[in-house]
Amino acid sequence: MATLLRNGRLKANVTTRYIYLKSSTIKNENQCRCFNQYLFKRNVKSSRLSAFNPSRSFQTSLPLDKIIPFYLSDIGEGIREVSVKEWFVKVGDKVEQFDNICEVQSDKASATITSRYDGKITKLYHKIDGVAFVGEPLVDIDVEDEESLQTDTKEKKNDNQNSNTVEEENDVSKRSKVLATPAVRRIAMQNKIDLSTVNSTGRGGRVLKEDVLKFLNISSEDSNDVNKMKKAEKRNTLYVAQTPHLKSIGQDKTLPITGYTKIMVKTMSTSLKIPHFVYSDEIDVTPLVIIRSETKKAAAEAGVNLTFMPFFIKAASLALNNFPILNSSVDENCENITYKAAHNIGVAMDTPGGLVVPNIKNVQQKSILEIGNDLNRLQRDGQEGALKPNDLTGGTFSLSNIGVIGGTYTKPVILSPQVSIGALGKIQILPRFDKDGNVVKAHIVCVSWSADHRVVDGVTMAKFSNKWKFYIENPSHLMLEL
Repeated sequence: MATLLRNGRLKANVTTRYIYLKSSTIKNENQCRCFNQYLFKRNVKSSRLSAFNPSRSFQTSLPLDKIIPFYLSDIGEGIREVSVKEWFVKVGDKVEQFDNICEVQSDKASATITSRYDGKITKLYHKIDGVAFVGEPLVDIDVEDEESLQTDTKEKKNDNQNSNTVEEENDVSKRSKVLATPAVRRIAMQNKIDLSTVNSTGRGGRVLKEDVLKFLNISSEDSNDVNKMKKAEKRNTLYVAQTPHLKSIGQDKTLPITGYTKIMVKTMSTSLKIPHFVYSDEIDVTPLVIIRSETKKAAAEAGVNLTFMPFFIKAASLALNNFPILNSSVDENCENITYKAAHNIGVAMDTPGGLVVPNIKNVQQKSILEIGNDLNRLQRDGQEGALKPNDLTGGTFSLSNIGVIGGTYTKPVILSPQVSIGALGKIQILPRFDKDGNVVKAHIVCVSWSADHRVVDGVTMAKFSNKWKFYIENPSHLMLEL
């Protein structure tokens, strides 16, 4: 028994009468009897061990092994699984509370998971693009602070899941690092900036993107150019790196469907049960081309990259005022129809994660410049994988601008429970006759509308298209109704 104590395999605190066992060393009644005698010699009552049963473990205080699993908690919106897009830590790294652990991507949005412990990472449970389920561990952490471990033990009695979502902005006193969004941290990391040296102007001491740009002496316009160059370099690098890999594949490979593609599977499977009909037309956008060229510079001074899409979106909103049934939704059995008051118009976007349709909220209340600003943000967040659940939910009507890729006519698929969608082709310069019969150069775009034929008839769709066409071909009337 003395040998056991000298080797450190069994430790007894005779003052507080607590017993700590690092491993099971008392395996039979003989050892138990020797251990009791050893305690008696030091005036420790052995009544605590008199009923010792070798098959039962001792009641101990905190375990010496403080490596605990860090679980993925519920991040809302009914999300049950996520894919790990980026690890901010590796095995052996020391972390503190609120340090970024990883970035995850669900089929609705992305989120940054932060640590709730001070300690050292001992294990990562998932590889990049691996699937993690809510309630399962992400990493193991060797916790340094026993108090935090005790607190966590008490919390687990009330709640089986750890709270590891991004903390609110007003939790400044609990954070050991500078407050900043993942996008701002990415900019700082790319430019090798210590955020603690940046003067913050955001609420609660949060460092904003503008603060980092000011620290770098870069204007917002210049930052866009820099970001585009870096993204272009990154895309080129990825392409060069992946090409040899793809050529070397000599056998089939099966991969799980994850991220935005997974939700597209669900949405399209439901949408293709809807009886579609398509109405198509061509629009002369020559006057709009002139208006946009005249206003593009002023919009740029306001920080907005003005494309044709904000004009198309606003014209759709004005036309929906006359045909509210196209801004409605139906229930699963198509027994009830709900007319939506807000015009939350979705815009289909191609992102690195797949096709997404974020929407601009309350278009009926916004100017073309405000719509352009919202559209710029959604496009930027889509490319960075930073779209929020609110951006992807609540849509009432949708537009798809396939023309930025190519093509003229298409058959867009309705996003259930919406009842209509429009798709725009590329703008082409074609010969057309003017009102005097002369052949002139015209900018022509083709549009295709799909509608749910259970609740929308062809005449309604044609009238809506004509109204939308009127606003596009006569942009002065579009401006009058802003």
